[in-house]
Amino acid sequence: MTGCFSTLRPHMEDAVRLPIIIAGTVLAGAAQADTPTLTVYTYDSFVSDWGPGPQITEAFEAECDCRLDLRGVGDGAALLAQLRLEGERTDADLVLGLDTNLMARARETGLLTGHGLEPPDFDMPIAWDDSVFLPYDWGYFAFVHDRETMPEPPESFRELIASELDIVIQDPRSSTPGLGLLMWVEAAHGEDAPEIWAGLADRVITVTSGWSEAYGLFTDGEADMVLSYTTSPAYHMIAEDDDSVAAAPFAEGHYMQIEVAAMLAGTDQPELARDFLDFMLSDTFQSVIPTTNWMYPARRPADGLPEAFDRLIEPERALHFDPQEADARRDPALDAWLEALSR
Repeated sequence: MTGCFSTLRPHMEDAVRLPIIIAGTVLAGAAQADTPTLTVYTYDSFVSDWGPGPQITEAFEAECDCRLDLRGVGDGAALLAQLRLEGERTDADLVLGLDTNLMARARETGLLTGHGLEPPDFDMPIAWDDSVFLPYDWGYFAFVHDRETMPEPPESFRELIASELDIVIQDPRSSTPGLGLLMWVEAAHGEDAPEIWAGLADRVITVTSGWSEAYGLFTDGEADMVLSYTTSPAYHMIAEDDDSVAAAPFAEGHYMQIEVAAMLAGTDQPELARDFLDFMLSDTFQSVIPTTNWMYPARRPADGLPEAFDRLIEPERALHFDPQEADARRDPALDAWLEALSR
């Protein structure tokens, strides 16, 4: 008898264990189903391994008892196109990565709703008061170069045109930096903007769909300068211990970008979306921005900014259009850009 029981016991134990495993699987599945998911559309570099996404996800999920689904949707300007394409069928609860140059058109879609929060004081060059959009970082556009191979860079658009330098820029139809360059030329040169673009066209060797591709071409030595930000050299100083990369100060001034987030009107997680927006303005989120997104945070963290930020250029003039003015100028500026680069 003992021998028979010894043979049967493993099978009997398996028979008991199987329902337990099944029950455990069902409970785990039910628990996962009960965990709310917040879907945020953003740009590709934000969700990259070296971007803010991984740290933001870990920190927010530790607070919210939820799952944060950060989805990269091309570059910044591609976000608006994606939302328009999906319309009310979108999976997004929030969009993070539009900027002031796109705010007017994003508002016109009717897909966004008010955040319902009392905004704090921001550490930005301009005051902020908007019921739909909240800023999370800002910076100035600039042409970045290697100071070792170019100790004396051009100091204006006209000097850049007169040079023999090769530059890489981004497409304004898909990229917020590309659109920012259009606004920069408009703000700096106004009626002379088409003339500036006609001259710049000879300097442009490639137009990329997004920032990451353009900056990669520059770091690979494929171009002398790339459209980026005055804060981009901070990455090389901090991450690579390399101070050879610099932003060229332009006499006309530099155009300012403010990046924003907003809630979708059709979200099925409105409270969780507001919790994220509130978290976005917290010291936890804002302290991640300088060394992952390589921009100025909308609110200065309690510990301040890294020392490398003290060595960045300070524009003599801060150029900026409000959202309505930027929207009014966009199409004529894009026409001038297309005409110049199609020659």
